[in-house]
Amino acid sequence: MGSIAISPTVSAETPLTILKQYEALSKQTASANRGQVLFTSNHGRDWSCSSCHGNPPTQTGKHASTGKNITPLAPSFNPERFTDTSKVEKWLRRNCNDVFGRECTNSEKADILSWLIKL
Repeated sequence: MGSIAISPTVSAETPLTILKQYEALSKQTASANRGQVLFTSNHGRDWSCSSCHGNPPTQTGKHASTGKNITPLAPSFNPERFTDTSKVEKWLRRNCNDVFGRECTNSEKADILSWLIKL
């Protein structure tokens, strides 16, 4: 699965550059359709991604357990989203564990990010 490392030639991280890194690591093109299914479905656990982030995740969400507000996840509604690889990895690791019971694959990360970018 592994973390991504942005190339030193990339001057700024954007959702698209992070998506391209996940695609390169997974060796397949991301699918926004698969990403939407992954985001909105339960995977044998109590929550889906949309349980806290909303469906679609374009407005403020609310953590299902703590009630804490969560800023919009879609980059077009929150330009700060998916601009720092270390934060993306931290939150995907934590949230994938909550939703999937494991770390997401690079392909799953790419699919979810691809869908979020399209919103």
